[in-house]
Amino acid sequence: MSDDQIEIDPDTEDTSEEVSCLLVPLLNTRLLLPASTVAEMAAMKPLIPVDRMPSWMLGFYDWREVRVPVISYEVINGVSGAPLHPQGRMAVINNTGVDPRLPFIAIPTQGIPRMSRVSIHDISENPNVVRRSFDRMRVRIGMEEFVIPDIGAIEQAYINTGRLDG
Repeated sequence: MSDDQIEIDPDTEDTSEEVSCLLVPLLNTRLLLPASTVAEMAAMKPLIPVDRMPSWMLGFYDWREVRVPVISYEVINGVSGAPLHPQGRMAVINNTGVDPRLPFIAIPTQGIPRMSRVSIHDISENPNVVRRSFDRMRVRIGMEEFVIPDIGAIEQAYINTGRLDG
């Protein structure tokens, strides 16, 4: 399977080939995340600061007694970030298996995500937009544009900081 294909397990999806997704607003884009990848859309609250980290590492989010690294998706992708939005949410995302010691990462949103059922036949790659380092795919659904993030690459970037164990 190429990096440009979306992996769908036909045994877990209904016969209409729709996937339950979250449309996650960021500063200048929206992420398209399968709902199964998101552990929780948690309330925004102050972060635990961290020293000597890349600018895309915003701190830690205390979630269910787990310290979850908070990654600015915009900044890790080389775009200016935004301050935490008080009406935003923290997208706590399940790990992809890169390293079991990193059970979750979190990405702050710039508003309230919404649920949607997306037909896999309605998603098409947007060839007119340059894919950034941590984008898995840039897509269109109808006239709307979204980014499918490369969560595994984001996890690996965090692991590469050497702060996996604290």
